[in-house]
Amino acid sequence: MALSTGRRTVNHLLKPLTAAVSATRHVSSDSTATITVETSLPFTGHKIDPPSRTVETSANELMTFFKDMAEMRRMEIAADSLYKAKLIRGFCHLYDGQEAVAIGMGAAITKKDCIITAYRDHCIFLARGGGLYESFAELMGRKDGCSKGKGGSMHFYKKDSGFYGGHGIVGAQVPLGIGLAFAQKYSKEEHVSFAMYGDGAANQGQLFEALNMAALWDLPAILVCENNHYGMGTAEWRAAKSPAYYKRGDYVPGLKVDGMDALAVKQACKFAKEHALKNGPIILEMDTYRYHGHSMSDPGSTYRTRDEISGVRQERDPIERIRKLILAHDIATEKELKDIEKEKRKIVDEAIAKAKESPMPDPSELFTNVYVKGFGVEACGADRKEVRATLP
Repeated sequence: MALSTGRRTVNHLLKPLTAAVSATRHVSSDSTATITVETSLPFTGHKIDPPSRTVETSANELMTFFKDMAEMRRMEIAADSLYKAKLIRGFCHLYDGQEAVAIGMGAAITKKDCIITAYRDHCIFLARGGGLYESFAELMGRKDGCSKGKGGSMHFYKKDSGFYGGHGIVGAQVPLGIGLAFAQKYSKEEHVSFAMYGDGAANQGQLFEALNMAALWDLPAILVCENNHYGMGTAEWRAAKSPAYYKRGDYVPGLKVDGMDALAVKQACKFAKEHALKNGPIILEMDTYRYHGHSMSDPGSTYRTRDEISGVRQERDPIERIRKLILAHDIATEKELKDIEKEKRKIVDEAIAKAKESPMPDPSELFTNVYVKGFGVEACGADRKEVRATLP
C-alpha cells in the first residue's frame, strides 16, 4: 500500500519507516489536511468501470477510524464474556474482524441514507451513532436498550439515524431494504438504501426477486454482500456454484471490495451511492472475515483451522491496517494508540456496569409495538371470553 502526503511517499506499510519520514514534524491528530492513500487491493468490477484505488483521507479521519474500530472490537469481546456469564441470552452473533465494513460505509454516507442488515448488527448500530450503554442494555434484555430490551442481539434499531435494524430471518431484510429505496425514490429524496446480507444468504430467492424489482424501477438500492466466506459452518465454495457474489446480479453491475480495508470500503460506498442515485441498483461484495464463530454456540474452529484465523489476523486485520497508516504518517505514537485502546476498554466496562443497573422491561411491554396504536385492540384469555387488556 503506497502512501503520500504532498510530495512525500511512504512505501508498503510492512517496511520500516525511512529516516526522512521519521524526521518529519508530528502531524496533529485533529488535522483535516488531505492524505492520499492507495487501497490495499484493486477493485474488481462487473459491468462497470471500478473506482480509482487512490483515496483521500486525513489524520482526523484515520484517528476516528482507529478509535471507533477499537471500541467496536472491545464491545464484541465484552459481549463474548457476558454471554458466557449468561448475562446475554439467546442468539448472539459477533462482528469482530468485519469492523472496516461498518466504519468505511459510515464515512461515505449520511444519516439520511438507510441501512438494513441481518443479525450481526451490533457494530452497524454503533457506526450509525448508537451508544455502548443502550447496546449492552439491549444485549442483556434491559429496559434502556435500543429496542427497549425486547429485541436482543439480533434486533438493534435506530430509525433516527437511518438504521432499520438487524433481522433474524436469513435474507429477509433485503426485500425490506429495497422497499426503503422505493420510498426514497417515491419521495424524490437524494438518498440511498444499503441492504446488507452475508454470503450464506446470497442464494435466497427473495434476494433475486427484490433485486429484479429494484432494477426494473431504477431504485437507489445498494446490495452489500458481507462475504466472510462461511455461511454458519459451510464454506462458500460448498454452498455456491458461483461464489463471485458481485457478479450475481447478472444485469446489475457489481464491485468486489477488500472489506478489511476501511478506506477501500469508504471509496466503494461513495462510488456506489453516486451510481445508485443516477442509474439504479449495484451490488458490493465485501471480502471480509469474522474471527468468532457464526454465533456464540459455534466455536468456529471445526470447519476452519486456527492457523487460518491467526493468518488473517496477522495479515489483514482492519484495525492493524489503520494503526500502520497512523504510525507511517507520524500522526500518533504506538504508546498513544495503546492508551486509546486502554481507554476504550474502560469506557466499555463502565457502559456494562451501567447497563447492569437498568431494570428489566415491565411485563406490559409484551403488548406494545405489536399493533398500530389507537385501534382499541383487546387481548383476551384462551377462551376469548375474558378481556385481559386493551392494547395501546
